[in-house]
Amino acid sequence: MALDPYRRLFRLPGVPALLVMGLLARVPSTAMGMTLTLHVAVGLDLGYGKAGLVTMASTVGMAFGSPLSGRLVDRHGLRPVLIVTTVAQAAFWASAWAMSFPVLVGAAALAGLLALPVFSVTRQCLAALVPPVQRRSAFALDSMLVELSYMAGPALAVAGMTMFGSGVTMTVIGIGTAVAGVGMIALNPPTRSADELADSGSGVKVPLRTWLTPGLVALLGTAAAATFVLTATELSLVATMNEAGQTEWVGLAVAIWAVFSLVGGFVYGGMPRGFSPLVLIASMGLLTIPVALVGGGWHWLVLALLPAGLLCAPSLSATVDVLSRWVPAGARGEAMGFHGTALLIGGAIAAPLAGAVIDGAGPKWAFVLAGAVGAAIVLAAVPFWSRRPAESPAPPAREGVVAGEPATVTPSGG
Repeated sequence: MALDPYRRLFRLPGVPALLVMGLLARVPSTAMGMTLTLHVAVGLDLGYGKAGLVTMASTVGMAFGSPLSGRLVDRHGLRPVLIVTTVAQAAFWASAWAMSFPVLVGAAALAGLLALPVFSVTRQCLAALVPPVQRRSAFALDSMLVELSYMAGPALAVAGMTMFGSGVTMTVIGIGTAVAGVGMIALNPPTRSADELADSGSGVKVPLRTWLTPGLVALLGTAAAATFVLTATELSLVATMNEAGQTEWVGLAVAIWAVFSLVGGFVYGGMPRGFSPLVLIASMGLLTIPVALVGGGWHWLVLALLPAGLLCAPSLSATVDVLSRWVPAGARGEAMGFHGTALLIGGAIAAPLAGAVIDGAGPKWAFVLAGAVGAAIVLAAVPFWSRRPAESPAPPAREGVVAGEPATVTPSGG
């Protein structure tokens, strides 16, 4: 049965608590971008152009900060990184509402650099807690929980900004982030399994050149391709419905699309075997292109997104699964950080390109752009795929064998 892999997963010590904490911690993180945008554009009345500058500064900071925090987790353990980033986020969100625009741009970049690494840390710790044979189910479930957090976070941000304004909403985000950080510090999940610690020993550095190979760069490129497709598709969907005078149904359409992803992730995690992310992401891109041919009401448009939508969560989870097998445990945090950066880059590139196509040729053509560029990136990655790091031998997959005790922390790597 499709539920059996999930039942086995939830019987592993530490996994249920990590997944629940990861979901709750991600909600304030997913509300941040929308809150900053509305604060600058509406609260400060500076327009969406300047709001875009603030969110861009935050995104650039996160792109650099994600692998940096991952490296620090690998070398010094989880708690020191969580303490620093939790304090930084609480300080920023408690005071951001009172900052002038120039100060806010710089502070947003610094806050992005010191973002609470809840996305990458959750995946890194899942890889430590879950035996390799069960990781596909674990990462599929994690992708589903990420989808839920993105459904909740921005919606809560809009509601908060509408009802209470910038000061209260930003303060609540700061409190939520601080609670999330303290919760992760208290939970202190392991970043390496007991077998991985025994194999590598403590205090051993893993040189970047040994695992950041052309094959791994190609994998990161496919992850970026996935978020390119998703971001461009979302913009295309919204623009198409606006052009058709169906703006009031946009929220429902996006929610249904997210449900497609949840269903796909659930089914994929319960399958006896998975697929290469090359196949999944290329298929998602190619299945997005025909959406441009759909006419009629918004419900036909959403229905046309079903095939590609079912592949959203599986595509993203497959990239994490492969990454966890290709990278040594001692460098897994930094690698997950690079994965997060790749996801950010894909979305950041997609937004202006899709916007330009929507303005110049119409929203339907942006569906073509989304699918064609995604498939092209995957095709470009194929020649480098074989030049990947050698996979480490998997430890015995015994149910109930955990990656160390729940309080185990990776020792300093020097």
